[in-house]
Amino acid sequence: MKTFDDILSSFYIQNDLNEEIWEKTYNDSYVMRPPIRDILLEIANEFVDYLGYDIFVLDVVMTGSLANYNWSDFSDIDLHIMFDFKETGEQKDLFSDLFKLKKTLFNSTHDIKVKSFDVELYVQDTNEPHVSTGVYSVLYDKWIEQPNMEDVKINKEFLEQKVNSWIDKIDAIIENSKDEDLITANEMINKLKEKLKDYRNSGLKQEGEYSYENLVFKFLRRNGYIQKLFDFQNELMDDRLSLKEAK
Repeated sequence: MKTFDDILSSFYIQNDLNEEIWEKTYNDSYVMRPPIRDILLEIANEFVDYLGYDIFVLDVVMTGSLANYNWSDFSDIDLHIMFDFKETGEQKDLFSDLFKLKKTLFNSTHDIKVKSFDVELYVQDTNEPHVSTGVYSVLYDKWIEQPNMEDVKINKEFLEQKVNSWIDKIDAIIENSKDEDLITANEMINKLKEKLKDYRNSGLKQEGEYSYENLVFKFLRRNGYIQKLFDFQNELMDDRLSLKEAK
C-alpha cells in the first residue's frame, strides 16, 4: 500500500519528459516517438468507431502529466478527441452525456496500456479551454502548449491537512448513506462528487496544475479514495435493487 510520502513524491518535477514517450531533438525540445504516435492514433480511431456516431475529429491531443515534467508511475496517457459540440445543435447536452458514458464503458471494458501506462480516452469540446501546461497534437505531431519546467514547492503539512479533510468527508458520506433510501443516498454521494469536482476546477483555473486543490484531487485518486466512493455507490445501488431470497 502506498504511503503518504510515496504519493507525495509522485508530484515532484522530473528533469526530463518520460523517455519512453518522448525523444529529444537537436534543440533540446521533444517530439513524440513515432511508434508511440502510431499506436495512439490507432487507439483513437478505435475509440471514435466505438462512439457509434460519425463525428468530425479536429484533432487528437495528449495532455496530462505524461505531457509534462510532473509525470510519475501513477500517470496515465490522457488522449483527447477534439470535437466541436456545436455540430450537435440543440442536442449538445445529450451528446455530451452520451460521449461521457461511452468513455466510461470503453475505459472500463478495455485494459489498454502503452509502455505500462494506462490510456484514458475522452471526447473534448473544442470550445473547452485547456488547463494543462503541456498539450501535444498527436494528429499533427506538434506541441500546442509546450511544457516548461517549473520550480514547484509543496507544503507537505498543508497538503496532508487538506487530503485528510476530504478523506473524512468521503468516509462520513459513505457511513451516513448506509441508513438512507437509495434516492437520498445517491443525492448525497453525487453532491459530494460534484463538490470535489468544483473544488478541483477552481484550483486549476486560479493556480493551474500545481494548485493544492488539484494536488488533493490527484492524491485522493492515487490513494484509492475516489474509487472507494464510486465503488460504494455502485455496491449500494446493486444491493438496494436486488431482490433478497427468503430465508
